Amino acid sequence: MNFIGAVGGDGGDDGDDKEKAEEEERERQEAIREAEERRKEKHRKMEEEREKMRQDIRDKYNIKKKEEIVEAAPQEEPNPLMRKKKTPEELAAEAEQEELDDFTKLKNQIETQVNELKTQIEGKCVMQ
Repeated sequence: MNFIGAVGGDGGDDGDDKEKAEEEERERQEAIREAEERRKEKHRKMEEEREKMRQDIRDKYNIKKKEEIVEAAPQEEPNPLMRKKKTPEELAAEAEQEELDDFTKLKNQIETQVNELKTQIEGKCVMQ
């Protein structure tokens, strides 16, 4: 009896299994993406048909279309994981702006305190 292959295996299948699993995952992701695109296209076409029907009704009854403030094709919510990464220069500029804001606030606070002290001292001092 040979039990070597039954328990440990020959060790060569691990790489093939990994590659096969990765390939299946890529195919699955691609299928999901294609299905989502087909769904979006289907809904876009349906909306175009509805809008055509609406326009026919407007024309039939001489109704003017309301002006929409919102764009015709609403923007998708940005995915925070897919946003454009900021460059080190942009990050440095933001940090500097925040520091300037804090510095400016502190400076203004100190100036107001100095002016208050100055007016208090001038009120107590009398020129003779």
